[in-house]
Amino acid sequence: MSSAAPRLLLPPAVSSTASISVIAPASSAKQARVDSGLANLTALGFTPSVGVHTLARGPHYFAGTPAQRLADLHAAFANPDTSAVMALRGGYGSNYLLDQLDLDLIRSHPKPFFAYSDLTGIQLHLYDQLGLPAFHGPMLAADFYLENGVHLPSFQAALSGQPYSVGPAEGLRILKPGLDPKPVSGTLYGGCLSILVSLIGTAWEPETEGKLLFLEDTGAKPYQIDRMLWQLIHAGKLDGVRALIFGEMLDCASPGAPPELLEEVILRVFEDFDGPIAFGLRSGHVSHHNVTLTFGVQAELHATETPELRLLEPAVKS
Repeated sequence: MSSAAPRLLLPPAVSSTASISVIAPASSAKQARVDSGLANLTALGFTPSVGVHTLARGPHYFAGTPAQRLADLHAAFANPDTSAVMALRGGYGSNYLLDQLDLDLIRSHPKPFFAYSDLTGIQLHLYDQLGLPAFHGPMLAADFYLENGVHLPSFQAALSGQPYSVGPAEGLRILKPGLDPKPVSGTLYGGCLSILVSLIGTAWEPETEGKLLFLEDTGAKPYQIDRMLWQLIHAGKLDGVRALIFGEMLDCASPGAPPELLEEVILRVFEDFDGPIAFGLRSGHVSHHNVTLTFGVQAELHATETPELRLLEPAVKS
């Protein structure tokens, strides 16, 4: 049974010239991408600062030990000179921080935390426990290092608290309209599909009931997506979900298979789902112009010929 939705803990709005703390709670990144990302973020007017251990390489595929990565995360939230926190990249390893997060510290210093991929677990935990909205959006060395890596309108609107919506220009299209033609509203929630599945059965199991559920991933073959969706269903994680919105699903194809195979798999798996199913929204692992979605806020999906996902409330306070 899902717990009641937490009251939103809105961080202050972030100005276009604010300082942003960059941290690496999971894996390390190539230095050239870090340098390019810092330069592009600075060119927008922001002042990025890099955590003490953010550029660490190792052990293994991690950007430092769990204690080092956790220290940087806590320092970023506690730092009075920065207004937002941004992950360097995903990769793997942030799950090792989940049981040591200082929720009281973060509650006392709420800030927008931009991340996706492996950071899905931390982002949803902070929302489920504190009500801190998750800023599912671009990361420094995954998106900002590219000239076309960031969808600036949604990024800037999310930081400032301006209302915004996304639609076909951001890849959104409808696979299945649902039984009720009216717009479907609810709390927007979700993230990287494989991370959501990995949290099932743990203390950090996602609270999906009653949500507009956004799911995205990269590099998974259609049969692997099928298996993960099957697990979500049989773990009860689709109970009460009002709408399903899939991301671009970058490189989620099988060699030699028709390109529409994944969409056919989704429609078969959810043939008994009554709500609308959308596909293609570029947020998370994407080919270009990564859209920022704010999980935890009320949103509305219009499953029409010109589909639209409207974010109905800000994720920051002015």
